[in-house]
Amino acid sequence: MGPASLETLPRPGLPVLPFRTQLLKWIGNKQRFAHEIASYLPALDNGTYFEPFLGSGAVLGTLRPPRAVGSDGFKPLMRIWQMLHDDVDQLIDWYAERWCRWNEAKDKRAAYEAIKAAYNAEPNPADLLFLSRSCYGGVVRFRANDGYMSTPTGVHKPVSPESFARRARLWQDRTAGAKFEHMDYKEAFALAGEGDVIYCDPPYVHAQTILYGAQAFRLAELFDCISDAKARGVKVALSIDGTKKSGHLACDLRIPEGLFQAEALVNCGRSMLRRFQLEGFSLEHEVVADRLLLTYR
Repeated sequence: MGPASLETLPRPGLPVLPFRTQLLKWIGNKQRFAHEIASYLPALDNGTYFEPFLGSGAVLGTLRPPRAVGSDGFKPLMRIWQMLHDDVDQLIDWYAERWCRWNEAKDKRAAYEAIKAAYNAEPNPADLLFLSRSCYGGVVRFRANDGYMSTPTGVHKPVSPESFARRARLWQDRTAGAKFEHMDYKEAFALAGEGDVIYCDPPYVHAQTILYGAQAFRLAELFDCISDAKARGVKVALSIDGTKKSGHLACDLRIPEGLFQAEALVNCGRSMLRRFQLEGFSLEHEVVADRLLLTYR
C-alpha cells in the first residue's frame, strides 16, 4: 500500500502549453495530457531531463527541454528516435514507402499483415514506424513467449506521408536538445546527477504486460533506482497505476515509505487498452486516472 503521508498537490502553477501532435502511436501514450504532467516537473536550470521509458516521447516533446536523454530498452523503437535526428528524410521515406504500398493495395488488411510479417521476421524500425501508426488503436502489443507483434490493422486510415513529414520535422525541432540512446532504464538512472530531473512512465502493473519487455519488469527494482537517484540529488517523477473503472477500482501498489513526498492524480480519459480489448462495448466505466508520484514538493 502507498504511504498515507503523501501531500496531494493542487493544480500546478508552472504553465506548459499542450502539444497534441503525435509522432508515434504507442500504448500508454500520454500526448493528450502530457502538458499536465510536465507542469509538475521542476525547473531544470542547468540540469538534464531524462526519460528512460521513452515510448512515444509525449512528455519530452511537450516539455521541450534544452538538454535531455531519451532512452528505452527496445532497440527498434530507439532506432526510430535516433533516425529522427540523424536523417529525418530517411525516416520520412521509411513511412512513405510503406504507406504507399498499403494505400495502393486492393486488400489493405493483407498489405498491413505483410508489413507486420516482415517486422516479425526481422524486427526493424522502418516497419515498426508504419505499424505503430496503422495498428488497431495504436496498441503495439507483443506476445510474451517470443516477442511477436500481434496487433491487427486498425479501422482508421493512417496519416498521409505529407502529414507524417510535417510531424517528423516538427518533432525534430522540438527534440533538438535531446540525445536518444538504446539502453536499460537502470543505465539511464546511473547517468543522472544532482540537478537533473527524471520522468518515469514504466509498464503499468495492472495493465501493460503486453508491452515489449514488460513481462520482465519489476517495480521494486525501479523503486530502488529512484531511491538511489534521490540520494544523489536527482528529482524524480513517476507515473504509475492510480484508479481504473472510472474511479471505482483503486490500484493497490506497495510503495516504499518516505520515497515520495507528494502526488497528483492525472485523468487519462478512457483506457486505450480496454478500447482494444472491448471493441464494440461502451467504455464509460473504463476511465483511468494515473498517480504522479514526486520525490519533491
